[in-house]
Amino acid sequence: MIPYDKRSGKIWYNNELVDWSDAKIHILSHGLHYASCVFEGERVYDGLIFKLEEHTARLFHSAKRMGITVPYTEEEINIASKKIISVQNVTNGYVRPIIWRGSEMMAISAQQTKTHVAIATWEWGSYFDPKLKIEGIKLNVSKWRRPAPNTIPWDTKASGLYMICTLSKHEAEQQGYADSLMLDYEGNVAEATGANIFFIDKNGELHTPIPDSFLDGITRRTVIEIAKSKNIKVNERKINPDELKNFEGCFLTGTAAEVTPVSCIANHQFKVSKMIIDLNESYQALVRKKKAA
Repeated sequence: MIPYDKRSGKIWYNNELVDWSDAKIHILSHGLHYASCVFEGERVYDGLIFKLEEHTARLFHSAKRMGITVPYTEEEINIASKKIISVQNVTNGYVRPIIWRGSEMMAISAQQTKTHVAIATWEWGSYFDPKLKIEGIKLNVSKWRRPAPNTIPWDTKASGLYMICTLSKHEAEQQGYADSLMLDYEGNVAEATGANIFFIDKNGELHTPIPDSFLDGITRRTVIEIAKSKNIKVNERKINPDELKNFEGCFLTGTAAEVTPVSCIANHQFKVSKMIIDLNESYQALVRKKKAA
């Protein structure tokens, strides 16, 4: 894989198209030292960004929650996002808009820092090995927990919130797992390191945690809509880890993960059921539908 700083083409950077290798920040940027940085992850399908407006709206919400004033409108970011995937000729890939505070101040306070915005895009396939997406991925249970909602801006995609996700993911990979299940501050099931989670009970109903201390994913909401359109009952509720033994199926949802089946969480085994396959097929049909519109 080509390192991301060695790739070619253009990046939209503060309203200019700059060469990929010239899109740099100073080592003393506030966003690097104090995590005053928010971002989004978006998918390109057949040359179009899926739910671009929703992603941009969440990006601006994240910035507002972090006290960051974005020097562009949501429409300007939408236009810039479409422009950069056209310039880079990305057909099926990923888009990463990012907003961060600059290097004018180097302390906790950042009142005088400049806000920078960049958008990069590249061709990108499956987040997980395609074989694992068929057989189901394996998760361990992380020792790290999602913090209480009164301790962090939990409903944002802020860079600092992902530190424990990286720690959890690395630990899982070292143990031979693909990802990690994270519990919330009360010890209930929360999410994986970068995706929401669903379970299927013996009656064919879906169960998914209430997103009250972690991100309510755009893909999560989309899959819930798809499930309800198929008359599948969706239960959004607190899920105790002791309940895992009662579920027959499990899958993750996310912009990167899309719909990915889970074959086990620690010693709990799950089936890659027809429902998961059907939901994935319906999701894939939806994300590519707009090309004909």
